[in-house]
Amino acid sequence: MSSMTGKVLQLSIFGQSHSRGIGCVLDGLPAGIPIDLERLQKFMARRAPGTHTINTPRKEADTLEVLGGLSDGVTCGAPFAAIIYNTNTRSSDYQEIAQKPRPGHADFTAAIRYGNWNDSAGGGHFSGRLTAPLTAAGGLALQALTQMGIRVQAHITHIGNERDKASDQAIMSNEAPYTIPVDLLETIAQHEAELGIAMANEQAALRAREAILQAASEKDSVGGMIECIAWGMPAGVGDPIFDGIENRIARISFGIPAVRGIEFGYGMQASRLRGSEHNDPFGIQDKEVLPLTNFAGGILGGITTGAPIVWRLAIKPTPSIAQEQRTVDMATMSPAHLRIQGRHDPCIVPRAVPVVEAAGALALLDALLEDGCYKLPASRPYRAASEV
Repeated sequence: MSSMTGKVLQLSIFGQSHSRGIGCVLDGLPAGIPIDLERLQKFMARRAPGTHTINTPRKEADTLEVLGGLSDGVTCGAPFAAIIYNTNTRSSDYQEIAQKPRPGHADFTAAIRYGNWNDSAGGGHFSGRLTAPLTAAGGLALQALTQMGIRVQAHITHIGNERDKASDQAIMSNEAPYTIPVDLLETIAQHEAELGIAMANEQAALRAREAILQAASEKDSVGGMIECIAWGMPAGVGDPIFDGIENRIARISFGIPAVRGIEFGYGMQASRLRGSEHNDPFGIQDKEVLPLTNFAGGILGGITTGAPIVWRLAIKPTPSIAQEQRTVDMATMSPAHLRIQGRHDPCIVPRAVPVVEAAGALALLDALLEDGCYKLPASRPYRAASEV
């Protein structure tokens, strides 16, 4: 399985949904970066299951056990390795799907690809559970980027048909590069903590919650859209053709199960504009050239413009629903019906917000490291033997 990504900053993810544990190895982190493990654990808690009534009832603390890569709380140049033990599994819920693949899930393709030797319990290596170690690795990248003055934050634009128009009105402005007020970011974080929905408008968040609960009551699910913004990226990072910033973000983002599409800047809407409407004029601010608008989403020719990088991910409805669905019995090669058992999110979108931030942070830090834009910290002074 191709469970590795990155060029300079290389991430490998291991484990299955119901294996003893899941984890990651992140190689290429510069030495000398202070890591706040408590902050990292809080970041992972945003993704953890069972924290809100709109989430799956499967509860996992997602406690991260660091195996290597840190010394005295600072990156030491060795690969960062960590494991998260699975503590609440019910593999019996998945016995039927070993021969009756779930519609919309990877059960069928995995069985064909791996000769039916794949682990189907909980979706195995294809499960959204594997976004936990991705979030852990991305949390490290976020802390490294913060020390460079780069901030990455995502929010939900809509769930089902419930749209958060408040953030749209705040950030889709033609008067300045794509920005969002700090107080609005704080409001989004507050609504995520209290309601489980990272939206700016409280009423929109409440309606989105109701849409999720309604779908759950009907044994169904809903999808949505997550928008992510990175502020502070310097101009000139990235490469054309195959190693552009869009390519890098897209590659790791599609490693998040349920992602069905990605767009940058004005995205698909650009196809309905004229060049005179979509082109970002240039101006000078603080003696630097900067786009005056940001329809391009902070990227031209695969290279950063210095404006905020903006991208959106379309998240499909959770495929594991409790309604009876048509499938086949692969053991008897006959038509069959399936009622999926187990504990599943009626909407993946709320818990995917920090995962999107993590994926973006990993892609951006990898690009910065490859282009030599990440400034290494100063060497630690040598200490006398009596001080060690």
